[in-house]
Amino acid sequence: MASSSSSSRQVKHQVFLSFRGEDTRVNFTAHLLQALKDKGWTVFFDDDTLKKGEKISSALSNAIAASILSIIILSKDYASSNSCLGELSDIMDRKRNPTDKYIVLPIFYHVNPSHVQKIGGTFKTSFQKHESKQPADRVQRWKSAFQEVGALKGWHIGGKSDRYETEYIEDVVEYISKELDSNCTSVSEELVGINDQKKIILGLIEQEHSRVIGLWGMGGIGKTTLADVAYSEICQNFESHLFLRNVSEKIKNVGNESLRNELFSKLLNQKGICINSPSIGHPYQERLNNKKVLVVLDDVSNPDQIEFMGVKHFGPESKIIVTSRDRQVLKNGRANHIYEVKKLNENDSLQLFSTLAFNLLSPAADFQDLSCKFAGYAQGNPLALKVLGSKLYTKSRKEWESEVDSLKQYAEPKMSHILKSSLDGLRELEKNIFLDIACFFKGEKMDTVEKILSNYYMGAMSGIRNLVDKCLLDSIDCYSMHDMLEEIGKDIVRQECKEDPGKRSRLWFPEDVDQVLRYNKGTVSIEGMKLDMFQMDELQLCPSVFQNMLNLKYICFYDSKIEKGYRNPKFLIEQVDSISLPNKLRYLCWDYFPLKTLSSFNPKNLVMLILRSGNMEQLWNENDHMNLVNLREIDVSNCKKLRKIPNLSRAINLELLDCSYCESLVELPCLNHLASRDEDKLRLEGCYSLKKFPQVPSHFCYLDLRETEIQEVPDAIKYLHKLERLLLSKSKVEKVSINISKLELLSELNLSECPMVEFPKIPRSLTWLDLSGTGIEEAALSLDSLSNLQYLNMSGSSIQNLMCNITQFGSREFPIVDLPTPSLRSKILNHMRMDRCESLKLLSELPPYMQNLNVQYCTSLEKFDSLGDDLFGMLFCNCINLNQESIDNIEENAMLKIGSLAKKWAARYDRKYQREDFPRLICCFPGNNISADKFKCQRMNSSLSLKIAPNRGSGSRFLVFAICLVADLTHCHRFKYLNCICEYHLTAATGGDSKSYISKICFFDCSEPNKYKGDHVFILSSNDMVEEDKNYEEASFKFYIIDNDDEVNEEEYYNKVERCGVHVFYVDATEKRVAGNKRSFSHDGEEGDGGLKRLK
Repeated sequence: MASSSSSSRQVKHQVFLSFRGEDTRVNFTAHLLQALKDKGWTVFFDDDTLKKGEKISSALSNAIAASILSIIILSKDYASSNSCLGELSDIMDRKRNPTDKYIVLPIFYHVNPSHVQKIGGTFKTSFQKHESKQPADRVQRWKSAFQEVGALKGWHIGGKSDRYETEYIEDVVEYISKELDSNCTSVSEELVGINDQKKIILGLIEQEHSRVIGLWGMGGIGKTTLADVAYSEICQNFESHLFLRNVSEKIKNVGNESLRNELFSKLLNQKGICINSPSIGHPYQERLNNKKVLVVLDDVSNPDQIEFMGVKHFGPESKIIVTSRDRQVLKNGRANHIYEVKKLNENDSLQLFSTLAFNLLSPAADFQDLSCKFAGYAQGNPLALKVLGSKLYTKSRKEWESEVDSLKQYAEPKMSHILKSSLDGLRELEKNIFLDIACFFKGEKMDTVEKILSNYYMGAMSGIRNLVDKCLLDSIDCYSMHDMLEEIGKDIVRQECKEDPGKRSRLWFPEDVDQVLRYNKGTVSIEGMKLDMFQMDELQLCPSVFQNMLNLKYICFYDSKIEKGYRNPKFLIEQVDSISLPNKLRYLCWDYFPLKTLSSFNPKNLVMLILRSGNMEQLWNENDHMNLVNLREIDVSNCKKLRKIPNLSRAINLELLDCSYCESLVELPCLNHLASRDEDKLRLEGCYSLKKFPQVPSHFCYLDLRETEIQEVPDAIKYLHKLERLLLSKSKVEKVSINISKLELLSELNLSECPMVEFPKIPRSLTWLDLSGTGIEEAALSLDSLSNLQYLNMSGSSIQNLMCNITQFGSREFPIVDLPTPSLRSKILNHMRMDRCESLKLLSELPPYMQNLNVQYCTSLEKFDSLGDDLFGMLFCNCINLNQESIDNIEENAMLKIGSLAKKWAARYDRKYQREDFPRLICCFPGNNISADKFKCQRMNSSLSLKIAPNRGSGSRFLVFAICLVADLTHCHRFKYLNCICEYHLTAATGGDSKSYISKICFFDCSEPNKYKGDHVFILSSNDMVEEDKNYEEASFKFYIIDNDDEVNEEEYYNKVERCGVHVFYVDATEKRVAGNKRSFSHDGEEGDGGLKRLK
């Protein structure tokens, strides 16, 4: 039986399960068995074994022979069972057969894998007992099988791991499903996470007009492995085939001609082919053209190498796979498709790392945390995972911790050597850009980096594109690179002068920058320096500290913890008026700049000037006509002493001027001379002394004038025809020119808390209008003419009457006293905010599709007529006059909504509907009673327990929890946000797997916490209060109401829950029925026994 080939077997069961019944029959094995069956896999297990653990079935050998893989659950008493060892021996006999690539997966269940492999611990005692009772040859067979299975890759459950057993079961089932789905017949670390990518490549190869397929990616990402897997699967479909590895290296060693001769000899099945000329010759061309061939050219670095191999002469149905680190090589090599090989995801990374580090399929229990750190460092690069895993194999935890620390500063040598080869052949321009980004700009926005480097180097954009093509840079929103490439770049700079950082080109390490500045050791070698001042102590600078740094182009002295109004200067300078700055500077960022002026500095090459929270009174003298043609951005935000911005008439390319919170700034120079560019911005927020609307060019798109003394939006606003956003909140604006209605691109206008009393005439293009807190008392407007308006906020204003006609109106907020019924029939309106409308008494005919209703602080509100079917957020905080009928309506509506969610779980379970697709439900209203009819299980204080009704159905089901709490909001005066934390524990029946959960629901932000008064009732449910029933018997709950910070433990940040209640909806996933404690709902929503109202 063992010698039969796997291909000739009749498979009756995909999985054979071997286990010690007394150890695991009612817990782990039972749950794993059910999980495999739930996935649709047929599993052989001996029923008698499951019950007793000892009886040997006569069909076991046949079952092993007829399965695709075996799972061995190695528990503490596994080796004491004759039947288990007999099963294992049969399994390993089949595993040893070289023609039968049988899969054996061990699970080390609360046992040490090394004790299995070496027959140590309690296993040693078990085998000693066998030796005294069994024949020697039988015991030796058992020993061999036991040791061999201990050396296989598998899962280690136990130790100090904080993972639940159900998580391991999910890992095992997922892995087995992948193996069985792909008909894979071996467990190989080479193939982890590659199947999905292999399918894509095979799909590209199958396309009729696809001839050359390029595989592109960084070194070690798996290009060769992927090409090899695809090649192995389809090579038999071609007349001739060859996998040429390391093409670039072989060409260096033996030359183009020799490698091509090797290729042609194989494809044409002719020894001794020798073509010494660049051209192939007609006879060979004709022969190649008549053949259908498959060729892999691995690691190509030049498109000429592809052409020289004569691929254009291969037959019309031939396929060529080319791997390269350089995308441009593949483009120039005429690849029909270029596929970027993807990095491994987190789970696959851990699995690959574990196969090398532990010979397991998941991290050893005591090394889970460190394994995640190493996998994170590798960032999905398979080669890095293999190198690190192999290096750490059999090493102690202390050695692992030491290795983690060293990787923070130095790249792993073997991986460094491989990745350094990617830098070979870089032009000087590309090398400099690579080093600049590694040392200074990793993680910076693309636009910022491009502005700076384009001023540094001619052709910088071309160099950046080449680095991206060579997989040395990533470019999605910002420029980034693999951590190992970053360390390689920094190490190249360190090697420029190991002992003296002052003689290196780039400085970024705090100790190095400190040494150079403190002891004035700068030289002409230094081109840039970057320092987070938060990480260093105070430093007294000499005024001439930069005098010898003649080539310095980049200074970035920043505080990573800087906040508005926060000052923590670290650099001190002797009492002088100026400091010598190099004229080659392109980028100057210096938070807390200590001097009053930059007068001695010539900024002719400067691209960006950032002096946040500086001590300046002026940038330079008004009479100094500086050449500022290269200047693109000025940021002098929070410079409290800055009185005036100098003449910027020569800064024609300026795109951003940020003077926010310059409290002493009285006026701005005219900016009308600035060249037209997209998205030019002016920020003057918090310039409390600024009274005049600034003169800006017509192409500016963004003006931030909040918290200024500006009193009027002038008629000249009509000339700003590209203006999109105008922010004037908390300013002194009393009048807005009618000309603002002529701005066809204006989308956002914020005039909140301005003293204006007339509703402004606004353009049709507006989507966002905030007039909250203004003195406007009356407005008559047709919102049909504002077809783009999505947000209107007039909360806290003086409005007494808003007459409006709405037929198409997006998400908006508006506080009103009376709304005509027709105005609320919008199908688009889904969010209404009417908080602080103290005169509002009645809500009627709410929009049918509304999802959120906020009427907090509406102290006169007495009743509303109905609540829509889609309403899942209902905030009636401080609505102290709300009548009982309305409160009953809220409660009834909330329970109907949660029941409706439960019904959706039942109806969509078979379609694997995601829990994230269901909205949370939150409602709040004044009161101190929990409805006994709707929440039969309720207790005083903040915790309770309840019994779970047994599952009488034949299939699985969900538990959906509805929560009700009572709390006094008077004690929330310190809160910024109001959050509910629900800790609940589900206790399983004897032998089952109990679970604990934490659910956090943010109720709302506490904009005015001092106004919350008295007891309030909360009813809520969310997607993480839905759990699959695993034969649970009891549920226990504990509730907290806290501020937003999860880590806060001080008692003042907690609010006491005075009373709590829980209702359970039971969702039968098979029959698609929903039941409450004594209420049931059928799939179509009809009322069941003692049920709530019909679910619509």
